[in-house]
Amino acid sequence: MTITAGPITVGDTIPDTDLRVMTADGPTTVRSSEILGKGKVVLFAVPGAFTPGCSNVHLPGFVEGGDELRAKGVDTIACVAVNDPFVMDAWGKAHGVGDGILMLADGNAEFTTAMGLLLDGSGFGLGQRSKRYAAVLQDGVVTSIDVDETGIDLSTCSNLLLKV
Repeated sequence: MTITAGPITVGDTIPDTDLRVMTADGPTTVRSSEILGKGKVVLFAVPGAFTPGCSNVHLPGFVEGGDELRAKGVDTIACVAVNDPFVMDAWGKAHGVGDGILMLADGNAEFTTAMGLLLDGSGFGLGQRSKRYAAVLQDGVVTSIDVDETGIDLSTCSNLLLKV
């Protein structure tokens, strides 16, 4: 696992850690470098599946804007959260992501920690979570990253459409 000294920035290579996806055979472990390290990738992270901002604004924006991102040359759209693969799968199904968005479970926060974007939500009963962010990656290298410290503004699909 690659640990960054601080939050990942433009020019950095994404960390290589285990993530999980749901397949027809159940949860499957994948390497972040393999699924996010090829081509142009839009990666967005949310504090938690089924939470109000994430379910009402963040994920739906990427579901609606996915075709526009792909028309601009994006090969993969991926969502990551510090949730288990069962929750990520159910959340994706609830929002009709289909094959349009890769739903990545970072249940142990390994990827999030290595990205330097861990959020301590324990004051709200949420434990360790990911900060809300959106990044554009080219062959695993960050070309753009926006982290929302409050609200959902910088990491929206509409903002990312200006950057790809």
